Amino acid sequence: MPYPEQLLIPMRQDLTQYGVEETRTTDALDAVLAPGSGTVLVVVNSVCGCAAGKARPAVGMALQRSAKRPDKAVTVFAGGDVEATDRLRNHYLPQVPPSSPSMTIFRNGEPVFHMHRREIESRQAPEIALDLVSAFERFCA
Repeated sequence: MPYPEQLLIPMRQDLTQYGVEETRTTDALDAVLAPGSGTVLVVVNSVCGCAAGKARPAVGMALQRSAKRPDKAVTVFAGGDVEATDRLRNHYLPQVPPSSPSMTIFRNGEPVFHMHRREIESRQAPEIALDLVSAFERFCA
């Protein structure tokens, strides 16, 4: 059962304020990760504290600071966008243990970089942002 939408609104805005688009349905997610889609950062958002204090701020920092950026940045909300999150985990990342928050860069629908929750919860937002910027420089045209 999803969290009440009213609870999620400010947490969604923590990412959308940086131009991250919501992919709340499986169709929206499939469209953005279609073959030929270029580079796409997919952020699995979450209600947990490490999403609020670390993951979401790190995404904002990385997107604002990096000269190279993915063609698109999108998000699904674990516990909110249930079907889209399940589609991401089961179809696009079947070999990756479920993680929220998490961040994955896809190139033409294939994952090329993944940051699991365990790499987020033990560090601070600026450190996470540096890893994202490095991944942008490596994988984004």
